[in-house]
Amino acid sequence: MLQLVKMRKTYPGLIALQDVSIAFRPGEIHALLGENGAGKSTLIKIVSGYQQPDKGSQMFLEGEPYSVRNTLEAIKRGIHTVYQDLHVIPMASVAENIMLDKLPSHGGTGVLDWKEIVRQAEKYLDVVGLDIDPMARMNRLSLAQRQLVVIAKSLSSDLKILMLDEPTSSLTRNDAEYLFRVMEKLKGTGVLVIFVSHVLEEVLRVADRVSILRDGRCVVTDDKANMDRKRIVNSMIGRDEETNGFGARAIDRAQRVLEVKNLTREKKAYDVSFSLHQGEILGFYGLVGAGRTELARILIGADRKDRGEVLIDGREARIHSIYDAMSTYGLGYMTEDRRKDGLILSFDVQTNLTITIWDRIAGWLGYVSGKKEAAAAWKQIDDLEIKTFGPRQKVGTLSGGNQQKVNLGKWLAAESRILIIDEPTVGVDVGAKEYFAHLIWNLADKGRSIILISSDMPEIIKLADRILVFSGNRIVGEIDNSSRDYRETSTRIGNCISEFQITSRGLDQKEDASRKRASGVE
Repeated sequence: MLQLVKMRKTYPGLIALQDVSIAFRPGEIHALLGENGAGKSTLIKIVSGYQQPDKGSQMFLEGEPYSVRNTLEAIKRGIHTVYQDLHVIPMASVAENIMLDKLPSHGGTGVLDWKEIVRQAEKYLDVVGLDIDPMARMNRLSLAQRQLVVIAKSLSSDLKILMLDEPTSSLTRNDAEYLFRVMEKLKGTGVLVIFVSHVLEEVLRVADRVSILRDGRCVVTDDKANMDRKRIVNSMIGRDEETNGFGARAIDRAQRVLEVKNLTREKKAYDVSFSLHQGEILGFYGLVGAGRTELARILIGADRKDRGEVLIDGREARIHSIYDAMSTYGLGYMTEDRRKDGLILSFDVQTNLTITIWDRIAGWLGYVSGKKEAAAAWKQIDDLEIKTFGPRQKVGTLSGGNQQKVNLGKWLAAESRILIIDEPTVGVDVGAKEYFAHLIWNLADKGRSIILISSDMPEIIKLADRILVFSGNRIVGEIDNSSRDYRETSTRIGNCISEFQITSRGLDQKEDASRKRASGVE
């Protein structure tokens, strides 16, 4: 279906692809793997027409030379790409998004034929199994639904190749399972699905073949049947995966840097109390929507509390904004969604790294010293090993793992002594996961106090000294994790959540029965 021969792509000071050759077959799910910065996204952007390869690179589509100057030409050839940042018109309807490039009209009048638009849209929605109103606005759909609409749009254009770039990174488990069924269905019609993912368990489940990139080169292409996690990881990072925990650490329980007492905000946090000690990694574990991020936003002043106390170093903290949290109390928050909330993607690396210290390095007239700003940026680039050709590179062009380093680096530049780190390894590869694990551990060893929010149970058990279990926007359990025993701790976490859910259902049933009695309903 698609053949790439000696693909090369260079940027100033960076070789993104070096003589990459891969043959993709029709009717297969082909996983494209590699660390952040290995060249996966560059390869997809070239195939989709978003970027151009260097001279000497060759591509063939169904045996014929393939070359496109833009994404529209690729779409006309049947090649569609679904990126993490979905390209949709949020205020337009589902039907309009699907039929945008082929809106039918009545004869030659130019008056849109809405009945035909809806009929055609429904046909493609049926293929992906999405039962929604074609006239519903896109911004009212869930992320999973929007993703399926984009795939439905691809089907409306004689789809031959569907490229999915980290499609499950923000999906629930059920939504991901549904997407996998759609991929299998497309595969059965002869469509080539190229699937980029950092979740190796997903790859080993759905892929037919696997290609692995490392440092811009394709180091292996093989059938999934011949691959296992160990071989994949070794091919990706050039060594075996580190699976051992870091062991126990001595924490001085007398040094409480942060205390939270009975913190409450309606629908976000209910009667939350806990303490964080000097040099401790305190884990917040729970399923998506359990209330962990909601609590973090209250702590940093992004949302107001209804009641309760927050004490830092034993004194009441009056935090009214993120700037208050950072400048007055040394409290930093690495957001879960780096692209939406953590970074200014159109700005350069230097600006994103130093934005938290502008007031510190500004002169008496308020002008930021360019020399000091560059020095601060280079320090974080060197300390965090950020792969960039310089501080003036746009942060949006970095790989996901390097964007995440910048996302954290601005708080390290601000010398935040209390760090809330929210889902640090979502959408990063196994090598970057190891890097962030060591980084978080070392920061705590050097005296920083860390709240680690993670839905990744192995990650939280590997790193956290204690774990607070969240469900229903409240803390439902506290676990001493000094043993780092995965089986024991995971069982205790599961028990905490199950016991709360059972109790919660019982209370709901009692309240429901009480309401019925009060209204005279048997």
